[in-house]
Amino acid sequence: MEPCWITANQIEASRIVINRTMRRGGKVWIKIFPDKPVTAQPAETRMGKGKGSPEYWVAVVKPGRVMFEIAGADEELSRRALKLASYKLPIKCKVVSKEELDEILAAAEAPAEASS
Repeated sequence: MEPCWITANQIEASRIVINRTMRRGGKVWIKIFPDKPVTAQPAETRMGKGKGSPEYWVAVVKPGRVMFEIAGADEELSRRALKLASYKLPIKCKVVSKEELDEILAAAEAPAEASS
């Protein structure tokens, strides 16, 4: 629901929580990938001397992005797993089902078609 950089460690922590909650019941897809390197100079280094080395990797997430998908498990367990995973992320997240997502996308397209 917010724009953010999500680090590889945060994605991994969320994945572990989902897998432990699901207890191997169902399939989990991670729809984001940390492909942007973030560099930093070492502490107490003077200015200049070029760019620092990559410290960690992030995934750029914009509002409305689906980050995780779960299939093959009952909805209550899936919602609980995704809710617990959202606590590991630095942004506000919303758990939606496939039907809810289709309704949201249809509502977003309707005003765009009316204005054109």
